[in-house]
Amino acid sequence: MTVTERPRLVLPGLIPADPRLERYRVHPGAVTAVELDAGDEITVIDTDGRQRGELTVLARGAEDYTALGTSADAAATVVGALASHPCAGTDGGVAGLAAAMITGPEVIAALAARGLDPAAARAVGLFGEWSPAGQAAAFTAQQAATCIVAAPGGLMAVGEDNPPSDLVVEVRRARPRPPREPVLPPPLTDPVLDLRVDSSTALAYQVEAGQYIQVIDVEGRQCSDFLAFCARRLADGAERGLDATTTRNLMGNAYPQPGLYGKFFDQDMHPLVEVVRDTVGRHDTFALACNAKYYEDMGYPGHVNCTDNFNAQLGPFGIAARRGWPALNFFYNTFFNEANQLFFDEPWSRPGDYVLLRAMTDLVCASSACPDDIDPANAWKPTDIHVRVYPAERRFSMAIAHRVTPDAEPKLTLQTAFHPRWSALTGRTTEYRGYWLPTSFDNHGAIGEYWACREGAVVMDLSPLRKFEVVGPDAEALLQSAVTRNIRKLAEGQVVYTAMCNDTGGMLDDATVFRFGADRFRFVGGDEHDGIWLRQLAGRLGLDRVWVKHSTDHLHNLAVQGPKSRELLRELVWTPPAQPALGDLGWFRFAIGRIGGPAGLPLIVSRTGYTGELGYELWCHPRDGLALWDAVWEAGSARGLTPLGLDALDMLRIESGLIFAGYEFCDQVDPFEAGIGFTVPLKTKEDDFVGRAALQRRKASPQRTLVGLELGGNEAAGHGDCVHAGRSQVGVITSGTRSPILRKNIALCRMAVEYSEIGTEVEVGKLDGFRKRIPAQVVRFPFYDPDKARPRS
Repeated sequence: MTVTERPRLVLPGLIPADPRLERYRVHPGAVTAVELDAGDEITVIDTDGRQRGELTVLARGAEDYTALGTSADAAATVVGALASHPCAGTDGGVAGLAAAMITGPEVIAALAARGLDPAAARAVGLFGEWSPAGQAAAFTAQQAATCIVAAPGGLMAVGEDNPPSDLVVEVRRARPRPPREPVLPPPLTDPVLDLRVDSSTALAYQVEAGQYIQVIDVEGRQCSDFLAFCARRLADGAERGLDATTTRNLMGNAYPQPGLYGKFFDQDMHPLVEVVRDTVGRHDTFALACNAKYYEDMGYPGHVNCTDNFNAQLGPFGIAARRGWPALNFFYNTFFNEANQLFFDEPWSRPGDYVLLRAMTDLVCASSACPDDIDPANAWKPTDIHVRVYPAERRFSMAIAHRVTPDAEPKLTLQTAFHPRWSALTGRTTEYRGYWLPTSFDNHGAIGEYWACREGAVVMDLSPLRKFEVVGPDAEALLQSAVTRNIRKLAEGQVVYTAMCNDTGGMLDDATVFRFGADRFRFVGGDEHDGIWLRQLAGRLGLDRVWVKHSTDHLHNLAVQGPKSRELLRELVWTPPAQPALGDLGWFRFAIGRIGGPAGLPLIVSRTGYTGELGYELWCHPRDGLALWDAVWEAGSARGLTPLGLDALDMLRIESGLIFAGYEFCDQVDPFEAGIGFTVPLKTKEDDFVGRAALQRRKASPQRTLVGLELGGNEAAGHGDCVHAGRSQVGVITSGTRSPILRKNIALCRMAVEYSEIGTEVEVGKLDGFRKRIPAQVVRFPFYDPDKARPRS
């Protein structure tokens, strides 16, 4: 009898099931060290290509490359830098030297004990300037050894095309090691409390005002209920703890997250804690902490539960016992369906994920490691929680974590190069695609910023756009296959706006492509996954002479927009004789230049924008960001230059018919339905590209298209509002606003083609779609400057 193995669940990002396989990452300019036993295999992988590596081997108290059957051929430049900057280049410490990773000076001390002299260290040179993506170097240990892998990296100038990238280290053990204890993330600083909450237990602890509380999911997919009480009120005999209803009412969210609306309150509306960081983004404030009645009703009388655990811990503080505690349930994955029923499923959290809170008053706190093993709340297997408390004197960046794929490292929200300047002008910010951006500015507001763009000049930070260098002999072929536009017709110094689709014709992203040379392009999109998609496509097509390198960290950009933008920048931006002067720069063209003259800071200036006005974008290395902002601000001070936030930008782009990811398009919407059918030249682009066949079918038999609507009255339509002809829904609002310059109530709508003719009357449904209707009529769009005369001017 043959037993067929059932397909297994795919759970990326969790601790691997194979006990012999270990995986580490080496960031540019950093090192990771791994201990090997005889017979172990180590493989270093250049995932993106064109990234040099250095491998230093220690054995028997000195450098010894025979331990891996190789020899050193270069200086260990990154290891050498550790001698003068011991905290700057350590990624993962020394794997295997301790239960937890160690970093900084401890790494140097640990490696020195094994015979490393950083100042004189040698290395095996790995890969090269043109190593292909995915190239690997594998070695087998002949004896016990310590391997130090480094990824040299520096700054990429604006005219260059090879940003440094990560290396991946894989270790396959010859003999399975004893199961490893889960590795906690390194402390953010020296903690004043370091507590392990064992599985199915709870702990109470006290925190002083200003201190930080880090709640860590040790193994992933484990819930942790959190309680906090004002210590001062407890001393007065009054219990005032976290109140979910009050918090939701004041913050306007199901649960607060880092940012302007990130505080938790008690029932007297006093803030108790502020969320500083969150690497998961999925929690609960609706359900009670698990309690005896829940388990009894499910048929498990006597089951250990969080409520009883809390009662035992909080009793000594004079807090009365309860049958069910309303708690902040970290990592608990709850959601409501369309019938408003509350559901829950396995947590999103991965090993080492955490939430960081700041105490806003002296607190008595309690944290649990939930014991629920009868449903998916803890993925059916309760594990530990770890709590650290840090001193109030330290400061931590406010951040949300993002993973480009479920198994990728989390990246915390960053500040752009221009953040120190614009943040002095406003406190109203939001998290946008991994960066903090302003929504509006003090003393202006969205309406004032809007009019400044339509009548004068504005400056805006657009650094979160994702940039990728696409270079090599196969670069043109890759982009020709990846995007809808005809890249073969793109001239050097030209920019083109395009869609990028999947095989069904659905839009993965919209983007601009810059051509720097025959084999050098820059792809600028909105989604970090674009680079992964491009590399996967290159592999699928067998294009092995193209490199896709992520360069967002090396290129931040300001948009200077409005009818006075050319006048403002004309004397500021210098270009060499071989490049067009700023005043001569055509629409969707770019030039490489400098600020102020041939010795000024380098930049790229493109005549592009997202406002429907004459405008430019200035691209520079982040190290030059403050100088660029200051130069632009000074040049614009006499011309009324105004900072622009996201709220005003939304009004501008809707008026101009410019689309936005997640609103006008997603991977279920094709470019024709998104209103950018002009980016799909099926007749003039003869080469095949991803989604071409599907788009030909969709164009021949269209079902929906993007239209403009003019609504009666002044109540704006919102994203997702239904659009009806009688009882039947015939469309959905993608974006809406009241247009200041047109003095009209307008919206973009994805409409059934049968109702897309100009002049067609429909109704926008509010409430449930039937109890309130706003009359609307299909009109020409873009609403403002439909012939694009202003940006072309």
